[in-house]
Amino acid sequence: MPGIATLRANSNATIEATITAVSPVRDVTTSRGPSRVADATLQDETGTITLTLWGDDITRYSVGQKVKITDGWVKDFRGKLQISMGRTGKIDILA
Repeated sequence: MPGIATLRANSNATIEATITAVSPVRDVTTSRGPSRVADATLQDETGTITLTLWGDDITRYSVGQKVKITDGWVKDFRGKLQISMGRTGKIDILA
């Protein structure tokens, strides 16, 4: 399976990584209305990337869990790569 270091912006990706940190929850207003968002830091042996967690997903995941993201969407946000579920992605807890 490709590592985080191989990910490129504006593409779909499947990765396995461990959550090493979760930011405090922020209240934001999106085009769909108010929402809550937090950033999780994912790490594997090749690097780190930020996973954007929205709504109920914020409480579903925690530091130390190993997760598999299938068909996630990678984008460049303020010069750093981030991965999110996009339209078709899913996240599974492995351990």
